[in-house]
Amino acid sequence: MLGELSEQEVVEILENNIIGRIGCNDGEITYIVPVSYLIRDGYVLCHSRLGLKIEIMRKNPAVCFEVDEIRDYDNWRCVIAWGNYVELRNEDELNEARQYFSDYMLTMKTSKTSEPPAEQEGRAHTDHDISFGTPIFYKIEFTKITGRFERSL
Repeated sequence: MLGELSEQEVVEILENNIIGRIGCNDGEITYIVPVSYLIRDGYVLCHSRLGLKIEIMRKNPAVCFEVDEIRDYDNWRCVIAWGNYVELRNEDELNEARQYFSDYMLTMKTSKTSEPPAEQEGRAHTDHDISFGTPIFYKIEFTKITGRFERSL
């Protein structure tokens, strides 16, 4: 049975997961990439190093965000949200975002790539250095959210 998720179910899926996908487009290419995230005050909070995703979202802040819960082919739930990329630049907002991620990571068993990278000023970049660069914190402010599900009968 195919159906539409309630608003409460959409919120639960967003709050109970930490990996989603961001879709962005700069007018030439479309890029879809998994990201770790936290929900904070009704928006998605993320971090990244400077790269293609950030460059595209800076050019065109309109993004799509997706979170899936898949048990099997006939049992899944999916939330898709549209919104805008907003890079955090205010020092108070940045400190709050860093603290929020740090507090959360203390309660989770995570990989190094899901943790915000440490600031590495004055270091030479290498292709194998995953912690290079100043972390960029950003949020996705939703403009529309929808959710669907399929359950076997």
